[in-house]
Amino acid sequence: MNTPDLAKLIFGRLSLEAIPYHEPILLATFAGVAIGGIALLAIITKYKLWGYLWKEWFTSIDHKKIGIMYMVLGIVMLLRGFADALMMRAQQAIAFNGNPGFLPPHHYDQIFTAHGVIMIFFVAMPLVTGLMNYVVPLQIGARDVAFPFLNNFSFWMTVAGGLLVMASLFVGEFARTGWLAYPPLSGLAQSPDVGVDYYIWSLQVAGVGTTLSGINLIATIVKMRAPGMTMMKMPVFTWTSLCTNVLIVAAFPVLTAVLVLLALDRYAGTNFFTNDFGGNAMMYVNLIWIWGHPEVYILVLPVFGVFSEVVSTFSQKRLFGYASMVYATVVITVLSYLVWLHHFFTMGSGASVNSFFGITTMIISIPTGAKIFNWLFTMYRGRIQFDVPMLWTVGFMVTFVIGGMTGVMLAVPPADFLLHNSLFLIAHFHNVIIGGVVFGLFAGINYWFPKAFGFRLDPFWGKCSFWFWLVGFYVAFMPLYVLGFMGVTRRMNHFEDPSLQIWFQIAAVGAGLIALGIGSFLVQIYVSIKNKDKLRDVTGDPWHGRTLEWATSSPPPEYNFAFTPVIHEADAWWDMKERNATRRTEGYLPIHMPKNTAAGVIIAGFAFVFGFAMIWHMFLVAGLAFLGLLVSAITHTFNYKRDYYIPADVVERTETARTEELAAHV
Repeated sequence: MNTPDLAKLIFGRLSLEAIPYHEPILLATFAGVAIGGIALLAIITKYKLWGYLWKEWFTSIDHKKIGIMYMVLGIVMLLRGFADALMMRAQQAIAFNGNPGFLPPHHYDQIFTAHGVIMIFFVAMPLVTGLMNYVVPLQIGARDVAFPFLNNFSFWMTVAGGLLVMASLFVGEFARTGWLAYPPLSGLAQSPDVGVDYYIWSLQVAGVGTTLSGINLIATIVKMRAPGMTMMKMPVFTWTSLCTNVLIVAAFPVLTAVLVLLALDRYAGTNFFTNDFGGNAMMYVNLIWIWGHPEVYILVLPVFGVFSEVVSTFSQKRLFGYASMVYATVVITVLSYLVWLHHFFTMGSGASVNSFFGITTMIISIPTGAKIFNWLFTMYRGRIQFDVPMLWTVGFMVTFVIGGMTGVMLAVPPADFLLHNSLFLIAHFHNVIIGGVVFGLFAGINYWFPKAFGFRLDPFWGKCSFWFWLVGFYVAFMPLYVLGFMGVTRRMNHFEDPSLQIWFQIAAVGAGLIALGIGSFLVQIYVSIKNKDKLRDVTGDPWHGRTLEWATSSPPPEYNFAFTPVIHEADAWWDMKERNATRRTEGYLPIHMPKNTAAGVIIAGFAFVFGFAMIWHMFLVAGLAFLGLLVSAITHTFNYKRDYYIPADVVERTETARTEELAAHV
């Protein structure tokens, strides 16, 4: 083999030309990221944190620490994804009357695609998964998830996928196809660059982590509940988490399969999604939405569980209609698989098919509406406390209902024909995702933060964040409803009609208010850490919660529960307090817990290298990385010495001190 062939085998399409020297925005971003990264590394080095982070966090298989790392990943990626949103809003606000704006069309299209991909896969999914990881084992009385190592591995695979998306900023470019990468635009003929390859491999790598996480949490909920916790005594958040992970396991393999077929079209010259040689682009659209619509419920079902916990706690009442909430959750789970075609009513499926999917879409609003009424009836005649989690919940109930009503409008095929390709649809989607998922995530973060860290988040900055988000949302997206009714097309980076500009300018102001909401949240975190002694709640139950997770200390010990609790009621912790149940302080046995392991980081690292090499056709590097991945995985399976015991005297001292502390503050 001669030198040029060897170089091509090693470096593939990668060259210095892949670095976007000609893009000043990207260069400035790269400089900012580099400076921030160097500063962070310097701080970690100065305070000698590398060993601590590696031993206690990066290699941890403790579900609580992994849940927190998921949340941190989601917040970091939120800053990147929202930066894209700000640039899009600013571009649309100024690109009128011959002014092309500051984003070239090819760059705008990359930002447009990256925003959707990052917000769904690397913001909403990690935040939702982080909440489920942290809370579910505590709520069901388990010491950890069913497969602790798999949990660590799932997290680092998600990180590896996120790093591939971030790498596209500085080496090559991202897809210019929209966040679902429809063919033929995502085919090799229309997108010969590496952008779609970044899309494919980042989602494939992260999707492996998500699928395995779903399997893990299903096994945990089904097999590791405390004695007495029957299915109909599980907390509602655990129920919504179970249904969510059933959807993950059912839907994400479809995404994996469709991306494999798209990759084969690009790499091997197959024709699954072209009109040549028997291919069919509409098959891609069907498959991607068979995953895509359940994905909406994968995001929103867990936050329905969050709202159920919050409303019950801050209304100081048992949740109204527990059984109907559970049945509604299950019905939504089933129906979410029967509505995918409403995403392409306009693509010629025919009147009978459109009618079926229109009807099923309207039907799915019924169990969702039942949940709203249950929350309202829980609040009725309750002693409502408007703490920060409850503010997010009330804001959700108003905002999400508006999004739901516009969704029912879009479920009517004739109306959808008029509105589908307009900004009305963009407003509806963000109405549901921001008003539902994002508001729910902030409610959950504020609600369970004292459980995780032992002190509350600062309420003043929490309320600032809430009001900036709430007002900012309405200012940013209500104008898009108006523009949609005016027939303004989505996916455009400039407009010619000057009468439209004022609406885009108002929307840009709204995006600025949301930015202040995100900034207030970051300030809230900083101020809370700085004043944690003032915000500390030594009882470990700052909200007087009703479910089992509040029965442990805050933060919980590594082993969660020294004695496996016995459950009598759905509101397990409330029931324990009513019975005046006390903690046991004798009869402790050593607790068997698995050790930390670096295997998850190493295998995910090889997966990142493999994905990057496949993107750039560095097939020799890809082969070596895949071999390293297999060897690491096989080696880990022979690592039997992963377990250690927490001595009984350590557990007894901890629990005794905790019991005395609680008794002193009752």
